[in-house]
Amino acid sequence: MGGLRAAEQLRAAGWGGAILVVGDEPHLPYNRPPLSKEALADGVSFDAVALRRKAATAEVEWRLGVRVEHADLAGRTAALSDGTGAGWDGLVVATGMRARRLDLPGPAAGPGSGRHTIRTLDDATALRAELVPGARVVIVGAGFIGCEVAATARRLGCEVTLVEPQPLPMLRPLGELLARALLEQHTRRGVRFALGRWPVRLHGRERVTGVELDDGTLLPADVLVEAVGSLANTEWLTGNGLDLSDGVLCDSALRVQGLPRVVAVGDVARFPNPRYDEVARRVEHWCIPTDTARHAARTLASALAGQPPRVRPFAPLPSFWSDQYELRLQSFGAPALADEIRLLEGPGPGPDLVAGYYRRRSLVGVVALGVGATAAAARYRPQLEALAPGAVG
Repeated sequence: MGGLRAAEQLRAAGWGGAILVVGDEPHLPYNRPPLSKEALADGVSFDAVALRRKAATAEVEWRLGVRVEHADLAGRTAALSDGTGAGWDGLVVATGMRARRLDLPGPAAGPGSGRHTIRTLDDATALRAELVPGARVVIVGAGFIGCEVAATARRLGCEVTLVEPQPLPMLRPLGELLARALLEQHTRRGVRFALGRWPVRLHGRERVTGVELDDGTLLPADVLVEAVGSLANTEWLTGNGLDLSDGVLCDSALRVQGLPRVVAVGDVARFPNPRYDEVARRVEHWCIPTDTARHAARTLASALAGQPPRVRPFAPLPSFWSDQYELRLQSFGAPALADEIRLLEGPGPGPDLVAGYYRRRSLVGVVALGVGATAAAARYRPQLEALAPGAVG
């Protein structure tokens, strides 16, 4: 998505020259959030998740199934995995993240091993084939992906156990109030939890048959889902003197460490958001590829025209959602920055709850859980948008 949006926005910003998009997946750009939700439940197909491409990108060259092995930023060249190279006047870093794997004794990850991550279309296709009624599914990691896959697997008739080292699911992004509400919703629908626990060994020979926890518990498993976070795809940029400690460090114009013709977009970009403070952070939300592409394209188009950036400092309002069972979790702002959480609405006769996330007494985020979560959270969006840059720094 980041590459597609960057190409679209470069055209919108006036760049009429050649654009080459290189991607290691064989598919054209597609939407990732459904892969752990409706696409996984209803059957995975490219047509169901494909992103529509604007007419402005008709002359963009797509080189699919090819990786960039290394980029020389000083020489403005890139070496590709098919043995070819590419020179460039401007570079957009949009390589995103990949799923982290568990490093444990036992059957190695691979086809037929029963071990799955869910980051790509091919990942979702392989996992869906094994989510059959009665399958014993162990999911390690009760974050967004883990909880969404748990809800989908229960809908498909699987037995599900979620393993999480924290005392509650999604505790870090949500805080205790909503995390407890989410735990109740999953437990009510038959998901079992091993909270405060971590796997130490996988049982089985070629295929996983069980997951051993740090307290000695052995969980029988036909399917293991590793939802333990992600890693930034930045290895191809090593040797260029960049800060790659957590994604790619950018300035407020999304230039990679001030390089005028190199920008980054999507969840690989680590940038400051003056709406909150000057700390550079990555944001792994669906809206970020589009928001960053629009800003970065203007920066790059100005540099290619020999002009200074004609953009304001980047200050997006992050948002995310998660569908679990018939419930929606909807958020605006940056709840992870909060030092205080307050209940704003609920609980009522149903499961609907709205929590406010405050930093130094300023509302920096809101999260709603329930059937009407989107409308409930949206009521607070104007207040979040009105937050003055630097007000909570």
